[in-house]
Amino acid sequence: LPWTPPCVHLWAPRVHPTPSQSYLHNSTLFSLDGECVFPFWYKNKLFYDCIKYGMRHKWCSLNKTFEGHWKYCSETDFAPCVFPFWYERLIYWECTDDGDDFGRKWCSLTKNYNKDQAWKYC
Repeated sequence: LPWTPPCVHLWAPRVHPTPSQSYLHNSTLFSLDGECVFPFWYKNKLFYDCIKYGMRHKWCSLNKTFEGHWKYCSETDFAPCVFPFWYERLIYWECTDDGDDFGRKWCSLTKNYNKDQAWKYC
């Protein structure tokens, strides 16, 4: 088998430091390795999971505050449910369908859904 490096970093010169790859004077670093950091700040908003913002596929930041280092999310990168979590006046220890108009089970991505409003379907 041919040797392959353990990690690959692709540099995109003259690209704005966002995954949308707007052509400006800064640079961005796309990585095939590294761990997603949750939550992360991007464009003055806090994200608790992989996002599709400006891209075809979901991606995440490799820094707590997005600094141009990012990667596409794989199945193992998505933020996990946080248990127990507080929703309205109850504490939940598993996914719930409470509050979902279509009866789909969901969970919080933080311990306090009431405060953070961060969630995903289970």
